[in-house]
Amino acid sequence: MLVPALVLAFALAVSGCGGNDVDIARDLQVTDVVSGWFDAGIVEDGKNKLVPSISLRLKNGSNSEISSVQMFAKFMRVGETEEWGTPPYVRAIGPDGLAPGQSTEPLVLRSNLGYTGLQPRAQMLRNREFVDARVELYAKYRANNWVKLAEYQIERQLLTR
Repeated sequence: MLVPALVLAFALAVSGCGGNDVDIARDLQVTDVVSGWFDAGIVEDGKNKLVPSISLRLKNGSNSEISSVQMFAKFMRVGETEEWGTPPYVRAIGPDGLAPGQSTEPLVLRSNLGYTGLQPRAQMLRNREFVDARVELYAKYRANNWVKLAEYQIERQLLTR
């Protein structure tokens, strides 16, 4: 009788050790957002390449440490719903965690697709054929489902870092 009681007590204790479940849409705040068109250098035929880019920090707005958060950015041209390029994935918060009230170092996410042209980069942004872009930011806590955190228009400005 003692062994089944101990097994039951152990099972109940272990089931309560999972910690608080994190609602990242509520508990993480996107701050210090800077977006624009990153100078990706010179590509084939000597063309300049610009790609949409966003830099941000995540702030822990909860009362508990948050760890193991992944993030990705879905870039799209304005007026379109299809992804523009392969979404970049980053480890936003590692297993060591982010304490309450603290922020991550800046996270930079860039599309692998963009615009190329022979014009100087600043002129490319003013070209009448230029189509603006937007980005949707998604995050995932541990093995939970992806959650949309925010959406931003990519500013029409040149970024060099």
